[in-house]
Amino acid sequence: MAIFLILAPYGAYTFLMLVTSATSSVFAASAICLATVAIDVARGRSAKILAVGSAILFAAIGLTLVLIDPKLGTLAVKLSVDIGIFVISLGSMLVRRPFTLQYAVEAVPAETAAMPGFLTANYIITGAWTAAALLMMAANIVLIYFPGLPVWSSLAVAFAARNSAIYFTKWYPEYRQIKYGAPASALPTTR
Repeated sequence: MAIFLILAPYGAYTFLMLVTSATSSVFAASAICLATVAIDVARGRSAKILAVGSAILFAAIGLTLVLIDPKLGTLAVKLSVDIGIFVISLGSMLVRRPFTLQYAVEAVPAETAAMPGFLTANYIITGAWTAAALLMMAANIVLIYFPGLPVWSSLAVAFAARNSAIYFTKWYPEYRQIKYGAPASALPTTR
């Protein structure tokens, strides 16, 4: 269930891009990100790198649309979002705080989070999300350079990449449990 709340801003953004303006879509997504941060803080949890970074990303794109280039194309907006998510995800690993770690630490006992494989598992899962963002970014770049391709091809890649990352996030902890004998709670889960 947690994964669906984490992905809610992106789902809202994607849906709104189909039915309203890019500006409305990114500002709504930013507001949803800020709401998730507020809920976390109100519940005594930490503000998450992904949520805060995404709120800033969506707001920055929205401000760009309002103040600099209101005619920025849909593909350019989608590419900007994908690049931003890629940077947040990769950046979190480069600063040695994979974004999935914040969610995982809050979902497991402290002794589980202290296990050696716990951090490695979070790097691998964050890497899967980074690869998904890279694939979505590449699909949008292809559409920009080959405008004759159907738009649904980019949507299909995005759908497949995102769903593969979701599946991997659910599967990998179970795999590690079987392979290494770690308790199921030793790794992040989406339940």
